[in-house]
Amino acid sequence: MGGSLRLMRLGMAEIGRRLAWALDPVSFAADRLNFRADPWQRQLLRSRSLAVMLNCCRQSGKSTTAAIVALHMAIYDPGLVLCVSPSLRQSRELFAKVMLFLKSIEPVIPSNGSRIVSLPGDPDTVRGFSAPKLVISDEAAYIADAMQAAIAPMLAVSRGRTIDMSSPNGRRGYFYENWIHGEGIERIRIVGRECPRISAEFLEEQRKRLGPTLYAQEFKGEFTDADTSAFSSELIEMALTDDFEPFWPRLAA
Repeated sequence: MGGSLRLMRLGMAEIGRRLAWALDPVSFAADRLNFRADPWQRQLLRSRSLAVMLNCCRQSGKSTTAAIVALHMAIYDPGLVLCVSPSLRQSRELFAKVMLFLKSIEPVIPSNGSRIVSLPGDPDTVRGFSAPKLVISDEAAYIADAMQAAIAPMLAVSRGRTIDMSSPNGRRGYFYENWIHGEGIERIRIVGRECPRISAEFLEEQRKRLGPTLYAQEFKGEFTDADTSAFSSELIEMALTDDFEPFWPRLAA
């Protein structure tokens, strides 16, 4: 009798752990993948927002965290997950991170019909896919706006989630416009000094090597104008006005 009770308790404990993994991606990452998340990574893993944007410095761990989000959804909320990157090489890197995590737990993961597809940032590669549960855009500031336009209609019916993650790439394009002006978006920003894996010595070295403009873009999450710009974005905006009455020429009768 005592042995049966112990087995029953062990069974209930296992059910509890599995339920925790399904409900909480942070627990799943820690227990199954041995991944200890930073505070901002826990925010992303637990987010239920339909649209999330990550303005994250280089080497902050954004691609690794997004790979865990993709894997958790594929296991516990079956469907299509699309991972989009600017180039074929980058798309392979993101897919490899997902597969590395999957292989660490694969012997006990049953087939459920989910698909994780990684694509380069060419609009022609994404056409034909429909109703994704999740679309992850890696280095989204460097993906052509035409690619983002091709992705948007796929989400119309499925109401799938999007995660756009990148370091900034100037004051232009889809990523900049949505970070500054987009509505209904959960924004997460992480700069170099906030990442425990990046030392102060490394940041100082990069500041000297890159110069102030590139350093601000890559490690401080700032949307900067190119050094070759004749006029700053702020100066151009100050020169524009819309506070006048439209002029309509009067035609002779």
